[in-house]
Parts: sequence; structure tokens; C-alpha cells
Amino acid sequence: MLPAAALAQEFDCVIEARQEVDVRTSAEGVIESVFVRRGDTVKKGTLLAKLSSGPEQATLNLARSRATMEGEVKAAETRMEITKKKWERAEELHKKNFVSADAKEEAEAEYRLAREQWRAATDNRKLAELEVKRAEEILAQRAIRSPVDGVVVALLLHPGELASSNQKDAILKLMEIDPLNVELVLPVSAYGKIKPGQRAKVTPEQPVGGSYTATVEVVDPTLDAASGTFGVRLRLPNPGYRIPAGVKCRASF
Repeated sequence: MLPAAALAQEFDCVIEARQEVDVRTSAEGVIESVFVRRGDTVKKGTLLAKLSSGPEQATLNLARSRATMEGEVKAAETRMEITKKKWERAEELHKKNFVSADAKEEAEAEYRLAREQWRAATDNRKLAELEVKRAEEILAQRAIRSPVDGVVVALLLHPGELASSNQKDAILKLMEIDPLNVELVLPVSAYGKIKPGQRAKVTPEQPVGGSYTATVEVVDPTLDAASGTFGVRLRLPNPGYRIPAGVKCRASF
């Protein structure tokens, strides 16, 4: 804990967004729709924009059709059952010397071939189901969803424009502002006395005003020898986004 004199002392601070996110796409395509506007609040997973996806949707429909086709598997299963009965009958007749060993072996070979064909058809069905999942994943990449809870602060691309995974081609910009970060620079004399989990009172400058409780989240493990200071970050809950990011403040411990 800080001594009483330090507890009463206030320090300059800045309230910042938790993080700023440039929302991009991992696929390339023309933007078909944008579902948000600047200033909108969004939840993690909210659909923000959609790329044109005609070929991808067609591929998914084809994969689903193949995965639900049962004719090949049923035909192979029926053929396997018939040849199995034929083989079992040949074995019975061979025991009674009504058919030759060659005829019995031929019936067994037919059954084994039919069984392998059934296994191949079953494997093809499983591959078709996996192809459906792959096509769904590819189609899902055409839907751009919010990675965080936040606020839309800028729309950078619009319907009809080309979006890509290029570092410069963000579709829109989000800011996460609940919770907020409060950044402080404290004198080295306070080092070791500020601990993670400790509470602080944060007072934003006017016209925001008010007094809020924040929690120490990060204490820098290094000091700035030139200035004799170190950095501290507080975590400030901001339900309802009542406190804007980018405002100066005062903090006391």
C-alpha cells in the first residue's frame, strides 16, 4: 500500500479504448452488403458485412446433394446381402457335395467383392459429408462478423467495392470500450507499492466528469531511467458506454 500522503495524491491519466480493431476478411471478393453504420454498437459475432457468394453457395448445395444421395450405398448394401446369401447357400450345398469347391469359392469371391464395393460407397458418403463441412467453412468466410463487443467508428469499404486480406484493406474499424484502459505514468518512488488488483479512483475531465472505480491490471516491470517513471494500466468497467474513450483524467490510489 502507498503511504497516506501518496494515497491523497492524484496522477494524470488518459482513458483509452480497450482495443481498436480493423475488421478484414480472410477471403477476397466484392462486398455485397454492409449491415452496420458508424456509431452502431455490436456484439461479438454480429454480422457486419457479407461478400458476394454465388459460386460458394452453389458448391455447398452440390456437396449437400451428394451427401444425401443414398442410391449408391443402398445398391451396394443390397448387392452385398444377395452375394452373402448366395455364398452361404453354396457352402451348405458344398457340404452336401451338391456344388464343387470352385463354385463355393466363386460365390465367396463375389461376396467379398460386393462387401468391398459397399465399403467404398460408404467411404464416399463420408467424404461427401466432409465436403459439405468444407464448403460450409468456405461460405462462412464470406460473412464478416464482429470479433469483439464494441462500437463501429469507421466504414472504410462499401457495397460494390473489392475486399481482400491485404493489410491495408480493412472493411471497417471497431473500438472495444467496455472495459476501458486507463493509462498512467507514475514516479519511481511508487514502484513496488502499486499491485495488480489494487483499486483506484478515476475522475474524467469535464464535460464527462464523475468518479469511477478502476482496478490495477498491469504494472510495467521496467522503469524509465531518464524520467524516473514507470507505467501502470487500470481496467475501468464501462457498461452502457457512458464514458468515452480518449478523455483525460485524474487517478488516485
